[in-house]
Amino acid sequence: MKIIFAGPSLPDAASLAGEGIRILPPATQGDVLAATEQGANVIGLIDGGFEYAAPVWHKEILHALSLGVAVFGAASMGALRAAECHPFGMIGIGRIFEDYRTGRLVDDAAVALTHAPSALGSKPLTVPLVNVRATLDVMEDRGLLARGVRQELEDAASAIFFKKRTWRAVVEQCGGLAERDRTDLLAALLSNAIDQKRIDALALLKAVQDARDIRSSADLPWKLHETSFLTRPAL
Repeated sequence: MKIIFAGPSLPDAASLAGEGIRILPPATQGDVLAATEQGANVIGLIDGGFEYAAPVWHKEILHALSLGVAVFGAASMGALRAAECHPFGMIGIGRIFEDYRTGRLVDDAAVALTHAPSALGSKPLTVPLVNVRATLDVMEDRGLLARGVRQELEDAASAIFFKKRTWRAVVEQCGGLAERDRTDLLAALLSNAIDQKRIDALALLKAVQDARDIRSSADLPWKLHETSFLTRPAL
């Protein structure tokens, strides 16, 4: 059984996954453990809750890995957990994972955003910092940003709380720009916007589709130490 936890990073996951993959809402603590106990052989973690519920616990991921479950992570909570658990066998995918793994990214909030409820399709309502940086990289490579503007935009985006970070808010935060320049810059940002979280989430989806739907019996170079916290009823 293959399971993917997805939300605003890939709101159309269910229509893209195809047969044989079950799409569940963003994971919170205990969801990976439950999926493992229900017989999942392949788990893809894209999105996860963190603000109003306890996030996915590292040990439930390690528990799944210890049983031979293939666990992939990308884009959002999945990238964070993959960067932390890849030494134990979790498979990280995409630029965001690599940025966390190598230390180019350190702040968990870089992937955070506000989105519509699942009943309304989980559509993103704000722009995560990882998408801002990916967009600015592309625009800089294309020669679309004047000298110094890229850093000013990145600093502005970093200073805005994730629940209020939109492209308009980022541009308005740049105090040294004339009104006409703001209008042109906003249009350029919107037309060149890169959704890095979606790009990485699609790569994870492909990896899960291609993965063998069996539990591996390969020996691990580490041993999971069972504790009462792993199976306590409250989890």
